[in-house]
Amino acid sequence: MHAFYRQILPTRLLISFLTSTLACGLSLQAEDKDRWPAFLGAGASEIPNDLPMQWSKTDGIVWKTPLVGHGQSSPVVWGDSVFVTTVEGKMKDECLTYCLDAKTGAVQWKASLANSAPVLNSVYVSRAATTPVVDADRLVCFFESGDCVAYSHRGDELWKRNLSRDYGPFQAEFGLAASPCQTADRVFILLEHDGPSRLVALDKATGETVWSADRASRISWSSPATFRIDGVDQVVVSSAGTVDGYAAADGKKLWTIEGVGGNTGVTPIDFGNGKFLIGASGGRQGENAAAAQKSNGLVQVTRSGNEWDAKIVWSNDKLSPSWASPIMHQGLAYWVNRVGVVTCLDATTGESLYSERLKQSCWATPVAVGNRIYFFGKDGTTSVIAAGRSFELLGEMEWLDPDQIPPESTKLGEETTEERQRGSAMFSGPTVYGVAVAGNRFVVRIGNQVYGIQ
Repeated sequence: MHAFYRQILPTRLLISFLTSTLACGLSLQAEDKDRWPAFLGAGASEIPNDLPMQWSKTDGIVWKTPLVGHGQSSPVVWGDSVFVTTVEGKMKDECLTYCLDAKTGAVQWKASLANSAPVLNSVYVSRAATTPVVDADRLVCFFESGDCVAYSHRGDELWKRNLSRDYGPFQAEFGLAASPCQTADRVFILLEHDGPSRLVALDKATGETVWSADRASRISWSSPATFRIDGVDQVVVSSAGTVDGYAAADGKKLWTIEGVGGNTGVTPIDFGNGKFLIGASGGRQGENAAAAQKSNGLVQVTRSGNEWDAKIVWSNDKLSPSWASPIMHQGLAYWVNRVGVVTCLDATTGESLYSERLKQSCWATPVAVGNRIYFFGKDGTTSVIAAGRSFELLGEMEWLDPDQIPPESTKLGEETTEERQRGSAMFSGPTVYGVAVAGNRFVVRIGNQVYGIQ
C-alpha cells in the first residue's frame, strides 16, 4: 500500500498556523465556528476543549452513516454540514459526494459525477483519496480521475472540469492522491505522476485555470499546503526529492530545497514565521532510507530583498512516518511511524524527548487539543496521550465494531499477482482513514461509513 492513506492534522492552540491561514484570506471571524474546511484541518476554527475523552462500541458513538462506494478522503466541515467523497462501481464509474448533518449524520444530499477516466476498482489504486476544500460559498472536490467539481452548500453543481483531458492523461499505477489546498479565491491542485506533471491554480468561483507550473515527473502522493511567509502567500510542496515554494499569486517558484528523499506522503506543517515541518519515509523495503534520514525535520524560509532562501534547520535520522503527517502542538513536534511508535521532539531545537509505542499504527494524522493528543489507530483503537515533554498514556478505546460495518457496495477487481493478492487480503478489513472536528464531536471516516463521536 502507498501513501495516499494518510490524514488529519491537529489545530487547537496552533496560533501561528491559524495566523498564516488568516493571512491567506480565509475568513475566520470571531462568530465563526465548527469549520474544518480542508485536508489536515487547514483554516479550522478553534477546537473546543470538551471533545470526548472516552467512548466505546456501545457508548459515545452518537451516529454512524453508511455510504455507497468507498473513499479514503477525510471529512471536511462547514457549520452543520459534513462533506465526504467516494467512488462506486467496478471501474470506479461514479464519483460521489455526500453532505451529512453534523449533529445527526443524516444524508442532506448526494451528488454523482461520471468518472471521465475509469480504471479497475482495486485496493491498489486510490479510491476517492483526495480531500475536498470548502468555504462559505462552495465545496470543491477533486477525484483521481481528474474530475474536479464545485457544489453549492445545497448540492447545486456550480462548475466542473476534466483535468485529465486538459493536463493528462495521468500515468499513475497507484492513482493520484494529493489533496487540494486553498486561499480565499483559489484552489491549488497537485498533479504528479509518471507523465508531465504540474501544480495548477483554479479560480474557485469559475473553475478556470489562473496559472499552471510545470513539475518534473515523479511518483508521489503528498499534498501541498498554503502558508504566508514574510508577507507572501505561498503554496509549499514537499514531494519526492524536493521541497518547493510557489507564489500563490502567479505560480512563480520562489525557492527550492534539493537532496531530500522519501517525502512522498507527508504534508508540510506550519510552525509560523517561515518555519514548517517536513516528513519522509524510508519506504516499505527501505528503498528511500538514506535520503529519508535527512528529510524529517524543520525548514526555515527567509527573504532578503527579492531573494528567497530555504534550508533545513534540524533533522532527525530516527524518524520515519508512514501515512500520518507530523503535528505541532505547544512548541512540540510529534511523529508517528508505521508500527505506532510516537516520537516527541522540541520543535525549535529538534531535541528528542521520548519514543513510545502505541497499540496500533495510524494512517490518520493525530488531533491535538488542550493537554491531550488523540491517535486514531488504523484498526479502530484510539490512544490518547498527555501533551508535554514526557510520555503519559491517558487512555485507549477499542471502538470500531466490524459487525456494525455494512458490506462494500462494489466488489473489487481480483488481483492478478500473488504479491497483490496477499496485499489485498492484508488490507481487507476496515481502515480509519481520516478525522475531522465538528463542534464538540469527532467525525471519523472509514471507507464506507462515517461516525459521529461525542
